[in-house]
Amino acid sequence: MRATSPGGTTPQGPPSRSGSSRSPARGRTHVRSSSVDDHDPGRQDRRACHAGGVTDPATDRAALLVPEDAHVLGDRSAPVTIVEFGDLECPYCRAAAPVLRDVVASSGGRVRLVFRHFPLFEVHPHALTAALAVEAAGAQGRFWEMHEALFDHQARLDDDGLADRAVALGLDAETVVGVPAQQFADVVRRDYADGLALGVQGTPTLFVDGERYRGALTAEALRDAVRLSSGESPGRQ
Repeated sequence: MRATSPGGTTPQGPPSRSGSSRSPARGRTHVRSSSVDDHDPGRQDRRACHAGGVTDPATDRAALLVPEDAHVLGDRSAPVTIVEFGDLECPYCRAAAPVLRDVVASSGGRVRLVFRHFPLFEVHPHALTAALAVEAAGAQGRFWEMHEALFDHQARLDDDGLADRAVALGLDAETVVGVPAQQFADVVRRDYADGLALGVQGTPTLFVDGERYRGALTAEALRDAVRLSSGESPGRQ
């Protein structure tokens, strides 16, 4: 399935809110990729850096994957990083969430998870507002709690549902839903543009230490990928 922006055009980043084997969790909803240069000044800056020789491809790719203000689950200094480009209304992302949490929790501090927004706003009508809500919660130190709560209540991502989740976490609902949350639109647009630049076409898309992960979305398969990235043999206990 191919998604386009609400105007029927190729997506140029989420708009502002206006009112290897595959397991089942590897399902894909595709987004047609196109240039976002005119709508993403950050990407123009990155291309300018390349032209001027300021950065090398490896450095640029690392910045695309993990920005300085990234939301990190686990030890921020963990040697292995899993980056997920996800959509809070995507059922496959919901299925992946406990698996990824388990991999981080059982790693003994070796693995950290970074979540980046890639809302498939044409096919998931609440994905964008959910992304804004979780960013608003993050500004109050509750990103991962809101992230988990929205997946747990994925059938209720309308404004009332988002407000209920905010109240349950002790947050002011008015800061999470509606106009106040718009201040985080640039963060979501940046994540989306970075995803396109990295070749992301659907959710969830994972990178393990910078390499695209294409295996089964199970805890053991991901642990094997972590071991390989650390120079160990798969299946080692």
